Amino acid sequence: QPLQFFQRRLTERTVLREALEETRRVGHVRIVRSVSFLMAKPVILAVDDDPEVLGAIERDLREHYRQTYRIVKAGSPEEALDVARQLKARNVPIALFLVDQRMPGMSGTELLREVRKIHPDARKALLTAYADTEAAIVSINEIGLDHYLMKPWDPPAERLYPVLDDL
Repeated sequence: QPLQFFQRRLTERTVLREALEETRRVGHVRIVRSVSFLMAKPVILAVDDDPEVLGAIERDLREHYRQTYRIVKAGSPEEALDVARQLKARNVPIALFLVDQRMPGMSGTELLREVRKIHPDARKALLTAYADTEAAIVSINEIGLDHYLMKPWDPPAERLYPVLDDL
């Protein structure tokens, strides 16, 4: 029962404090060991099929968010779905999906629709080119998109970080 207590509260900010208090109350060795998996950073998952763009996204995200989040990248929608499932199986929360709209095989909107089933509490942001703004509007209406960002997002201090910080 105490282990289930921790799993239910995995995404809350007060988890570590509560875990330590519960450990003191219950005094169970298994609980103390379970605290280490709770300390894992939540994930920001960036998805783009263009390796150069994906590298730039990863660089900018790491520069600003590496202290608080684990930055993970996927080069295709299929890879992103696989990563999302693996993280769910390990009880690692995804805080944000940052996904390109135009990718072969599956659009960003379609991908976000699928990952929402796996990580329903994650925020969702779509990267679009100017011509894709209609797709962003459809995404907002269909899947509850939290935000869309236009490419390019340079400088990130003005066009990327403020948007993501608000999510």
